[in-house]
Amino acid sequence: MRKRKFSPIFMFLSLTLVVLLLSFILSIFGAQAEYTTVNSYTNALQNNVVQVENMLSSSGLKYIVTNAVSNFVNFEPLAMLIIVLMGIGVLEKSGFTKTFFTLITQNFRKNTITFTLILLGMISSLFGHIGFVVLLPIGGLLFKYGHRHPLGGVISAFAGVCFGFSLNVFLTSTDTSLLMITQNAAHVIDSSYTIESLFQIFIMIVASIGGAIALTRVTEKTIMPLLGKYEFDEIETLDANLTNRELRGLILSIGAALVYLVIIVYMILPGLPLSGGLLDNNGTFYIDKLFGENSLFAQGFVFIVMFFFLIVGLVYGLVAKTIRNSKDMSEALRYSLDGMGYVLVLMFVASLFISVFNKSNIGTIVVALLTNLINAFNFGGLGLIIILFVISIIASFFSPGYVSKWQMMSGSVVPAIMNASISPEMAQVVYTAGSSLGLALTPVMAYYVVYVAIFDKYGKDETSFFGPIKYMRHYAIVMAVMWLIIILAFYITGLPIGVGTSPVLSF
Repeated sequence: MRKRKFSPIFMFLSLTLVVLLLSFILSIFGAQAEYTTVNSYTNALQNNVVQVENMLSSSGLKYIVTNAVSNFVNFEPLAMLIIVLMGIGVLEKSGFTKTFFTLITQNFRKNTITFTLILLGMISSLFGHIGFVVLLPIGGLLFKYGHRHPLGGVISAFAGVCFGFSLNVFLTSTDTSLLMITQNAAHVIDSSYTIESLFQIFIMIVASIGGAIALTRVTEKTIMPLLGKYEFDEIETLDANLTNRELRGLILSIGAALVYLVIIVYMILPGLPLSGGLLDNNGTFYIDKLFGENSLFAQGFVFIVMFFFLIVGLVYGLVAKTIRNSKDMSEALRYSLDGMGYVLVLMFVASLFISVFNKSNIGTIVVALLTNLINAFNFGGLGLIIILFVISIIASFFSPGYVSKWQMMSGSVVPAIMNASISPEMAQVVYTAGSSLGLALTPVMAYYVVYVAIFDKYGKDETSFFGPIKYMRHYAIVMAVMWLIIILAFYITGLPIGVGTSPVLSF
């Protein structure tokens, strides 16, 4: 019997309807929840009450109608995906991706290629959410020109970005925001408590290496066999020997890419002659200067990436004679945007669902209730770490945002953790680890729709709402086990999780 497949567009609309009805029912019963935050000036705890907003009320319906267009236009994944796809289109139409990726797949082992793709996904969290819109389409092309199922590249890239979002050896802008929240919450117990910038480097090195290996093994041993054989429609086989034009095009395009990267890197290095022009000099940490509100690097990063792709593809195309005039260039720019009608509709219904869900406060209430459970269980030591880990996973299903969620949870979690002689730094590590596991499994995460859209390109008869999610569960189980082993090992042995940072407190 053939399984019924639910269209992603239909499911997003259905989920929106469910939220509307649920908000109506919960509002009748006066559903609300309390949570505790920390006043950063006085270090005092303050209670907050959040209520469900009835989205079927006149004000709720007015919000939906008046904000549907603006929510869609301002839906972050939409603009990022379109801009990046223009650059990738030039790479693909010029023939650069075909030449470059085929050479790579001919000269490196499959495991090595998969490991590198996943590792890049994990590192991409340094630059925010750019990995979702760059590495997913690139992963599909990489596997396609390696004559493997393209979905393997899409799925493994998504797994690398999501599950690697917390695996940061160096602080990201998200990490610094979490750090400040954690430190403020620690001041409730100890007003002089400070957290160093390298507080998690040791545990993250171990988790990064272990995570990349684990995700690679899941891809090769579980995901690829599940995907089966892919029927290639128009793929061509590239000869091992390149033509002189292709070889010159490849060398000169890589050279142009290196020159461009050197210029960009120089412009984000502070303290050198004429350097640092892309930084926000008001930041405290370097990462804040790199991704601060006034950072040109952060504000224009998507364009910087697209322009990188344009330079590489254009130089290759001009030298290899695959791009001869402005008409060829125009066709290359729109090459990856063919068939965007479905993606635009998908983005619209996803933006509608997420905006309605966020406005209803259902996710916020769930997070508040889950946070209250931590104190209700009254666990200590290992039990407290495990319950925080599990609650962080569940909370991410309803509220994927790392900073906003930790802002709600830290006021209760950090003091409870410290009273159990566990360091606040350890609490943040456990929280981010758990949050990353839920990130890949929830449609509330805005960039899940990008995964669905790219999945649809290669999914053929597998295209459905639940199809993309089902592959993530294999990664999630392995990563959950790995994280628990690492976290508990550091806690039990007392090994430092970072420079000058212990997993336990000694008063």
